[in-house]
Amino acid sequence: MSHDPDALRELLGADAALCRRALTGEQGVSLPPFTDHHVHLHLIDEHLLAPGGIAGVVDLGGDPVSLARRGDSIPRVAYAGAFLTAVGGYPVGRAWAPPEIAREIGDPSTHPGVPGGAATAVDEQASFGASVIKASLNSTAGPVLDSAALAAIVEVARERGLPVVAHAEGDGMPQLALDAGVDGFAHTPFTGFVGRAFTAHAVKAGQVWISTLAIHGDDAEAAEFARVNLAGFAAAGGRVLYGTDLGNGDQRVGVNPDEAAALDEAGVRGAALIAAMTDPWPLADQPPGVCTFVPGPPPQEPAAVAEWLRDATVVPTEELIHDDR
Repeated sequence: MSHDPDALRELLGADAALCRRALTGEQGVSLPPFTDHHVHLHLIDEHLLAPGGIAGVVDLGGDPVSLARRGDSIPRVAYAGAFLTAVGGYPVGRAWAPPEIAREIGDPSTHPGVPGGAATAVDEQASFGASVIKASLNSTAGPVLDSAALAAIVEVARERGLPVVAHAEGDGMPQLALDAGVDGFAHTPFTGFVGRAFTAHAVKAGQVWISTLAIHGDDAEAAEFARVNLAGFAAAGGRVLYGTDLGNGDQRVGVNPDEAAALDEAGVRGAALIAAMTDPWPLADQPPGVCTFVPGPPPQEPAAVAEWLRDATVVPTEELIHDDR
């Protein structure tokens, strides 16, 4: 199979190709550029991302001023800017969360310029170039946005053409987010089984669920909730995105084989796994001018893909010579 282009594409997706690097002759497989859909750049060394196979990231909680100052580079960065949270809500006061990365909302106003208002917070992130808005609903860690404030965030963001993802943690939080019409979850719901009706609603609404399964390595119950929930969402046709919450705990900067393996265990395997890793959301197009290259022979079966991806790196597209087209 390692030299059968059709079998390779069946396993890894239509854009997988056997290739070699023009400068070194190293053989391997080229794939579309990978994106990690949940990172926190202020907590990691971003210079290690591209050598580790990640060409694009979605920063889901950072200083909007600093993020807006970035130029065009690899990894390409899309971002939410600051967490939008309740007064005193998560992540306010956390050691890893400087004041710049949270905006406390005390007024559900949809009118611009209201101090502490929902529209004011959304407009600030939009003004700094945000491509997505993140709402924090962590009832295990403090106060949360009420339904009026959350609905206002979704309404204003939608008017600005921005999707809203929720960090929904605690009893009832995923349902609160779903009822408000959020566009997705920054983590697969992990504080309980969401059930078939919830999943069907989420799929019909066109939600995206960002995986972040591997962060639950020390919490078997949360890991099982997340795995079962994501498996149901994927099986029902939901749009799954690869994300690691990079910066949360001790994680490898680059492709995380543990996250890929957890996705495989949840039924997102082979070509579906690659699709979750190469989806450009929330942007329309993949990072330009680069591919993700994995050296050596390709895997023989879906179960081997996650570990095989450990050696992925980002290279300029022009450096690769395709051997099967």
